[in-house]
Amino acid sequence: MKRYWEGKSVVVTGAASGIGLALAKALIARGAEVWVTDIDSTGIRRAAQALGPEAHPLVLDVRDAPAVREVIENVAKEFGRIDFLFNNAGIIIAGEFHDFEIEHVDRIIDVNIRGVVNGTVAAYPLMIRQRGGHIVNMASLAGLAPSPLLSSYAMTKHAVVGLTSSLRVEAARYGVRVSAICPAAVDTPLLDAGTPLDLHEVPWRPNVRRYLERLAGSPCPADKMVHAVLRGVESNRALILVPARARLTALVYRIAPGLVHAIGRQVVAAELRERSSGSC
Repeated sequence: MKRYWEGKSVVVTGAASGIGLALAKALIARGAEVWVTDIDSTGIRRAAQALGPEAHPLVLDVRDAPAVREVIENVAKEFGRIDFLFNNAGIIIAGEFHDFEIEHVDRIIDVNIRGVVNGTVAAYPLMIRQRGGHIVNMASLAGLAPSPLLSSYAMTKHAVVGLTSSLRVEAARYGVRVSAICPAAVDTPLLDAGTPLDLHEVPWRPNVRRYLERLAGSPCPADKMVHAVLRGVESNRALILVPARARLTALVYRIAPGLVHAIGRQVVAAELRERSSGSC
C-alpha cells in the first residue's frame, strides 16, 4: 500500500545490511523518506549509496542514549515530525550459556534491549506531542518460544515483546502505535557473525545457520520477509509473525509446549554431538 508510506519520515537502525537494509529499500520504494543508521560507518554509507537520495545515512551506536536522542530529535526537526521508528539493530551470540562470561551477556542486553529502549524513550514523547507515530521493535520468534543455545538472545527478545505489548496499551490513548516483529530465521549476515571482536571468544558456538535450519527450516530471504512485515505494520498488528511457520510454531508452543521442548532437545543434542566431534 504505497500511499500509506508516501511522504512519511522513517528511522531504521541497524540498516547497513540484513533486515534493516531490506526494510529501508522497501520503504523507499513505497515513497518514504528514510534515515538509515548503523554503527558500521563504511557499511551504512555504502548502503545509502545503493538506496539512493531518499536514504540519509547516519553513524549511530544504539547503546549511546544521548546519540540516539540526538538523531531522533534532529530527524523530527528537519522533517517536521517522525512518523515511524524501526528499532531493528541487534546481535546474536550463540553457544552454551555456561560458556558465556558476563561481558557477553552485557553486550547482547546493551544492543538488543537498551538499544530498543533508547530509541523508544527518544521517539515516544515526540510522537505523543504530534498525536501520532508508530514504533516498530525487532523481536523474534525466540521472544515467544524457547531457543536453546541462543538463551541470551531469547532473553532479550522476550524483553522486547514485553515492552512492546505493554507500551502498546498505554500508547493507544495518545494515538501512538507500537508493534513488534517476530520473525523465524531470516537469511542475513547476522547468522554468520561470530563473537564481537572486542570481547573474548566464546569457547564454542554452533553453526547458527545450520542450527536454525534444524530447528525451524531454511531461513527466509530478508527482501521477501519485509513485504509481509510492512503489511503487518500497515494493519497495526501488535505482533507481526513472519513467515507462516513462525505463526505455526508460536501456536504449537501455546497448545503443546512439550512438543516444542522435545524438538529443541533433539536439535541441541545434534549440535552438541558436532561439538564433541570437533565439526564446525
